[in-house]
Amino acid sequence: MTGEADIIYGYVRCSTNDSKQDIRRQIRELKAAGAEEVVFEYEHGDARIKKELQMLLDTAREGDSIITLEVSRLSRSTQQLCEIVEVIKRKHLRLVIVGSITVDCRSGEIDPMSQAFIQMSAVFAELELSIVRARVKSGMANARAKGRRIGRPRSTKEDIPGIFLKHYPAYKMGKMNVSELARVCGISRPTVYKYVKMVR
Repeated sequence: MTGEADIIYGYVRCSTNDSKQDIRRQIRELKAAGAEEVVFEYEHGDARIKKELQMLLDTAREGDSIITLEVSRLSRSTQQLCEIVEVIKRKHLRLVIVGSITVDCRSGEIDPMSQAFIQMSAVFAELELSIVRARVKSGMANARAKGRRIGRPRSTKEDIPGIFLKHYPAYKMGKMNVSELARVCGISRPTVYKYVKMVR
């Protein structure tokens, strides 16, 4: 233990499917479990260990605790989770999965049952992710087979807002440049270029 007071960190990894209400619920539950500081991770990419989590693991000192609500919030990969547990052991930290298991390595050791449980949880999280990805892939393949377009629907002239059509003649006559047209229409420059191509 260090001479300074031990800190209890909460860790929230937010996916694109999480609503603001769900994120607030996670924060409430982590604070109720004792979290003093909550670290947010907005999921993007497939980095081995997420950026904010890596910073948290680097910052945490001997005796500190990291609390999260589910194993899958830490990692959906067994290998990644094993790497995280190794850091927990090496730095003598405590990892708490709320309502599930506590991996207390503040003495430098981890009991075999805890390690086995957390690894099994990661296996099931990884399996769940693989199943979801397979379903999405299968759904897209079926949609293609039925001739459906995958992704965002292609814009048509009917989708062009009236305000753009109102100011387009001024742009065409050289009285307004792209930036000015984008500003008065409240759209981005790339969108202006897209609409210009569509109305030509």
